[in-house]
Amino acid sequence: MADEAPIELEIDTLGHLGEGVARRANGALYVPYALPGERVRARASGERGTLVDLLQPSARRAAPICRYFGECGGCAAQHMDAALYAQWKRDIVVRALAQARVEAEVAPLVDAHGEGRRRATFHARFTPRGATVGYMQARTHRVVAIDACPILAPAMEEALGAARAIAAALRPRAKPLDLLITATLAGLDVEIRGAGPLDFSLQEDLVAAAKRRDLARLANHRDVLIERRPPQIAMGAARVTPPPGAFLQATEEGERVLAVLALAAMKGGRVVDLFSGCGAFALRLAESRQVHAVEIDGAALAALARAARETASLRPMTTETRDLFQRPLTRRELQRFDAILFDPPRAGAAAQTAEIAASGVETVVAVSCNPATFARDAKILVDGGYRLGSVAPIDQFRFSPHVEIVAVFARPARRRARGILG
Repeated sequence: MADEAPIELEIDTLGHLGEGVARRANGALYVPYALPGERVRARASGERGTLVDLLQPSARRAAPICRYFGECGGCAAQHMDAALYAQWKRDIVVRALAQARVEAEVAPLVDAHGEGRRRATFHARFTPRGATVGYMQARTHRVVAIDACPILAPAMEEALGAARAIAAALRPRAKPLDLLITATLAGLDVEIRGAGPLDFSLQEDLVAAAKRRDLARLANHRDVLIERRPPQIAMGAARVTPPPGAFLQATEEGERVLAVLALAAMKGGRVVDLFSGCGAFALRLAESRQVHAVEIDGAALAALARAARETASLRPMTTETRDLFQRPLTRRELQRFDAILFDPPRAGAAAQTAEIAASGVETVVAVSCNPATFARDAKILVDGGYRLGSVAPIDQFRFSPHVEIVAVFARPARRRARGILG
């Protein structure tokens, strides 16, 4: 239970979620929206604090760009100036590597926000008075209704209107909804999550709403209700039509930057892309190399293969549907390739990384969205004889604690030879 009276605190550092950290005799207190060097008044509840008053502001405090900041939980760091923000995000990666006892030089933060986010998940909750559509409030299940979001790309301008229209059509269902909306070359692609099976009448209402809002595609739990135009995404020279709900990088610039850094480090003509998804890396690699793409999502892999076949400038590509968590590619299978690229989900890929470490393949490029699991997997590779070269933190989730990473691991050719013989 919160203390009855606010307490005065000196903020010492920033936590990995962007909150200010005050050191107390009974432990650290984490105060969202407070900055190092500030004197604040806050209410304490356990180790969490709520900012009540700013007594001595930092010179590095910035004016938020959004009127919902502090209530909406989508952004955590609009109150930091650019230099402090970049330092904080880079330090998230630095600390993760230090905790895993991995030595590496971490480059400055790379801005990959570009025009803004091309996809977002909106939440809808229903009351007798109607639907509330927006983002979740931080650390609660309450939806904050919003009129606009300044971190979205211009192509997402109609996304909120589409979300409200879909929610209105589903009001008789009255279930909590998540609405994943992606801007594509053909318009907005919407996937409904949480509605469950729909009767014919509701499906008709949704199709009518999709037509009114000029959606490219509308799906419910991956089942397509209407596809008026193929919702294509550009990936290098290729055009991919991802299945509903398939993984994509949040910003177009983020995908481009990740690909440029990853491809620049690849060596040799035979490459395997593990956790390939719809082909953000594989399709670009196939412009100059032989690529084998491996992914558990068969629909995503089929979209990748179809795009590869339809792009005349690409080299022939092979694909494999495989659960790399349960059945990672073995060290012997990996030895067919000159280089390995892997981009696992947030959980990382400990089992697959162990096989990579034992393979002796000379060049390994790791892409990650989770510094903690990246550091764990990096430790496996380093302990297996790899040298960790460049580590680049990439910022495509502006104002959030999320940071992407591209890292390059190298192993001398003679070590690979021993691995094959042994």
